[in-house]
Amino acid sequence: MDYQSIQIQKTPDKIGIITLNRPERKNALSIDLRREISTYLNDWVNTPDVSAVIFIGAGESFSAGFDLKEFSRPELMEEIYISSAKYHRDVWNFPKPTIAAVKGHALGGGFDLITLCDIRICSESAVFGHPEIKFGAPPLFTPLKWIVGHGMARDLCLTGRKIDAREAYRIGLVSEVVQEDGLLDRALQIVKTILEAPSSTLSMTKQYMTRDADLSFEESFVNEHDIPFQSILPDK
Repeated sequence: MDYQSIQIQKTPDKIGIITLNRPERKNALSIDLRREISTYLNDWVNTPDVSAVIFIGAGESFSAGFDLKEFSRPELMEEIYISSAKYHRDVWNFPKPTIAAVKGHALGGGFDLITLCDIRICSESAVFGHPEIKFGAPPLFTPLKWIVGHGMARDLCLTGRKIDAREAYRIGLVSEVVQEDGLLDRALQIVKTILEAPSSTLSMTKQYMTRDADLSFEESFVNEHDIPFQSILPDK
C-alpha cells in the first residue's frame, strides 16, 4: 500500500512515529489517513521492533479534524463511517503505549484522537476544541471525561469552545507544555522512560487502562491485583 497521508518512522529504541502528513489541509483526518493509521497500528501490535507509538502532525497543526470535503459527497458516507469506527477502536485498543505530541490545532476528530492516546503533551501554540457540535456533529464525550472529569468534558463538548495550551495543562488534558522546537524530542524522552519497564508489564497495564475504566474498586482490584498475584503463586 502506498501511504500518502501519513509518514512512518521507527527509531532504534523501538519507537514508532506516525506523522499525520496533510499539512495543506491542517492534517484533516481523511478516509485514507484513517485507513493508513489502522493498517500500521495493526501491523505493529505483534512486531517486536515497535514498543510504543508517538502521533504528531506535519506543518503547523496536529489535526483540524475530519475532512469536511468528504462529508459533502453522499457516496462516501458509508466508508466514512466504516473507516472511522475501525480507526477509533484501533487507536483505543492498541496494546502498547501511545503519546500525542500536539502543536497548533487539535480540533474535532483531532481532539478525539489525542484523547484516545495514553499521554498528551503540547507546545505553546496548541489549541483544543470541539467546534463540530455547532455543525450538528456530536463529539466523543467518554474518552474526554475519563481524562478531565465529567464537568469539564461536558463544558467542552456542549459549548464547542476552544482552549489554549495553558488551560489544557490546568485541567489535566496535557501533562506538559514544551517549546515547539523540542516537542518531538520531549515525546521521545517520555517514551524512552516508559520503555524502561518490561514490555509484558506495560501490556498488562494498558489492558487495565482500556478495560477497567468504569469498573468498581472491587472489580478493578481483582483484575489489577488479585489475578496477577495468583498467576505467580506456587501451585498448591
